[in-house]
Amino acid sequence: MNIFPKSLESMEQALSASTLRQRVHSANIANVDTANYKSKKVDFQASLNTAITNQGLSSYKTSDRHLSFSNESSNSTTKVLTNNSTQYNHNGNNVDMDVEMAELAKNQLWYNAVTERVNGKLNSLSSVINGGR
Repeated sequence: MNIFPKSLESMEQALSASTLRQRVHSANIANVDTANYKSKKVDFQASLNTAITNQGLSSYKTSDRHLSFSNESSNSTTKVLTNNSTQYNHNGNNVDMDVEMAELAKNQLWYNAVTERVNGKLNSLSSVINGGR
């Protein structure tokens, strides 16, 4: 018998993805002055496809012109993509510190929100186990 709701597993995956984004943005910031370093980002679509696959969600397309919902290209791991298309600095580096700091702050807010939701779920389970006390 599993006492943990399925949503808790989804939140765990969201926290893992947020942790990976934190590491990637931190690495970009740490390498802001490294010659020929190319910025990286976490591929959100791969994370979303993984979450959908694990949830077992199904979809229904009403038109062939709609975006595909199939999970045929999803992997069990989140992809980190390298941006080779731009050059921001004269030394070949393309890290934009303002963008990285904004993404880091956005990710921190997301992490905090999911953490609060996990705490709420666990407090609810604790309340049930303790008989409402």
